[in-house]
Amino acid sequence: MTTVSSSSQPVSGRLVEKTSSAISFMNDNRSFAIGVAMILVVLFIAYIMPFFIEADDARVGAVKARLSPTAEHFMGTDTQGRDVLSVVVLSISQTLKIAVVAGGIGTLAGLLLGLIAGYFRGPLDAVIRFASDVMITIPAIIILVIVSANIREMTVEIMAIIIALVSWMGAMRTIRAQVLTLRERSYIQIAQLNGESGFELLIREVLPNLMPYLVARFVMAVSVAVLATIGLEALGLGPQNSYTLGMMVYWSQLYNAVLRGMWWWWSPPIAMIVWIFLGLYLISTGVDKIANPRLRNRNS
Repeated sequence: MTTVSSSSQPVSGRLVEKTSSAISFMNDNRSFAIGVAMILVVLFIAYIMPFFIEADDARVGAVKARLSPTAEHFMGTDTQGRDVLSVVVLSISQTLKIAVVAGGIGTLAGLLLGLIAGYFRGPLDAVIRFASDVMITIPAIIILVIVSANIREMTVEIMAIIIALVSWMGAMRTIRAQVLTLRERSYIQIAQLNGESGFELLIREVLPNLMPYLVARFVMAVSVAVLATIGLEALGLGPQNSYTLGMMVYWSQLYNAVLRGMWWWWSPPIAMIVWIFLGLYLISTGVDKIANPRLRNRNS
């Protein structure tokens, strides 16, 4: 009995310490805490609410069209005979999927290119920076519209890849700048003298120090991907056969929901888009305070 209690006590002590430190962090970083709470609400609606709605009501002609909000249809119905609440709930998960996949691919590409450019420098750095400068000078919306318009059948996965193609430059520049600073640190030079190769140094020494920056860049990339997704879908270049928030806005525009006074059709997806973007922005601001010592000292 003595052995069990003595072994479990340090574990419980560490749990209490970690919990208290997490609570202290949330109190000191209110923007991060509020952003996390907002995104948790979005995740609840996207992945828990589908169990409490009638998914079939999101199909065309499933219910009576053009009904204002009632007890039976909480957010009313659209001109295509779909329950707006069901469509919103099913659309959030697909919109998040596009944004997360696009943000993840863009951040990963920016990480790899930034590590190579910042650590090895030389011709590789010049080529990568040139490609980044070229991509930045061309408006991203033009590239997105041209590529999307030439896709025969747009899907959620294809849209995520298209958005990722124009979202890696910011991550690359940030990572490259951080790597240029880290490679001059004394512990990196000591590791080089100990015979560690370039890739070993990147994985063991450089990459762990970049994690706060990577998290901040990923959250920012997801936010940008949300806006890019909505912009393309509002132009009618999104996945026509998938439920997304942007496509809800597109269909409401196409069927003149504003002129018809059907505010319950276009306002819920727009409100949810604003909610998601604001939550991600607050999280990004909070993470940026951790990654950027200047901001942390300024707010302390």
